[in-house]
Amino acid sequence: MKLRVDRDAFAEAVAWTARALPNRPAVPVLAGMRLEVPDGGSALHLSGFDYEVSARSSVEVLAEETGAVIVPGRLLAEIVRNLPGGSVHIDTDGTRVRISGGAARFTLITMPLEDYPTLPGMPERIGSVPADTFAEAVRQVAPAASRDDTLPMLTGAYLDFTADTLSVVATDRYRIAVRELWWKPRNPGIDTSALVPARTLHDMVRGVIGGSNVEVALSSGAAGGLAPGEGTIGFENGDRRSTTRLIDSDFVKYAAWFPAEFASRAEVAVAPLMEAVKRVALVADKHTPLRLVFTEGEVTLEAGSGEDAQAVEAIAVDYQGDPLRVAFRPDYLVDGLSAIATDSAHLNFTEPTKPAVFTDVPAKEGETPSFRYLVQPLRVS
Repeated sequence: MKLRVDRDAFAEAVAWTARALPNRPAVPVLAGMRLEVPDGGSALHLSGFDYEVSARSSVEVLAEETGAVIVPGRLLAEIVRNLPGGSVHIDTDGTRVRISGGAARFTLITMPLEDYPTLPGMPERIGSVPADTFAEAVRQVAPAASRDDTLPMLTGAYLDFTADTLSVVATDRYRIAVRELWWKPRNPGIDTSALVPARTLHDMVRGVIGGSNVEVALSSGAAGGLAPGEGTIGFENGDRRSTTRLIDSDFVKYAAWFPAEFASRAEVAVAPLMEAVKRVALVADKHTPLRLVFTEGEVTLEAGSGEDAQAVEAIAVDYQGDPLRVAFRPDYLVDGLSAIATDSAHLNFTEPTKPAVFTDVPAKEGETPSFRYLVQPLRVS
């Protein structure tokens, strides 16, 4: 292999592909990234695979010699990211790969090609979704997924495909984030779902091409209504393709958790409230309650008590309902408010000890919010 490639395009492709590489590979070769220029080709194909997740991307090159090699993937990403701008030259010599950019020269030892597994193919395509909207939806919902691998179901993002509506949902039992968006199905009557590892999905949508579409593919096992986990989901955007195995578990019946009616509502500008939460939370850790006291025209934020450090700040709100005192984990508040895409948010309450629901403010009165964030308050004396 001998080629020349633009450093910026190469670095972006390598960084995206490297996100699929495992932190603790079952076998050493899975830490490698496969680089290949097929015979007669003008593109360098990069791929990573750990038997659960696969990622493939391509970048245009000027190739003098074609071939394939496997090199340590994360090391390659660090090297290319730190090369100067301009062209990167890559050539192989036996078991060594030389990478040069500007005055910098690196030599990497290749890994055995014959030990590298064959990447899975893409499942059957079921439709497409606007890339920017899908990426935003995943970013809004993913923080609500659990990080506790002992409960795999809660580490997933639930994708519910019903007609032309795609719902993206995640929960860790103490909060639920739901984003609904339009998508274009191949079968207008589709009604299926997939439970995808949330961290994997979040990595997949990073770096999507603005103004484009993401093609969604689902294996026949999942799309045909068989048990969850009996399949694979794939995403394709431009020259990037990725697949991941589904989580083998049913998802919670989340819709029933959302209250049908509320006793009070506050409409508040998101940015000032976020800034106030972060300031007041400086005297609290993430498990310490941050109290919100709502009265007509104002919400007062409080943290700390007794002999501990304390903080208090008040900001203006449009509040309708009886005076209310409620407490939340500060990081849950930040996650929910950060996901609101509109300048203002609706904070809906039933009782101080029952779940609250944060939503965006629809453009028209009476429209259903596209994003909902249910969060369980903390009990305080």
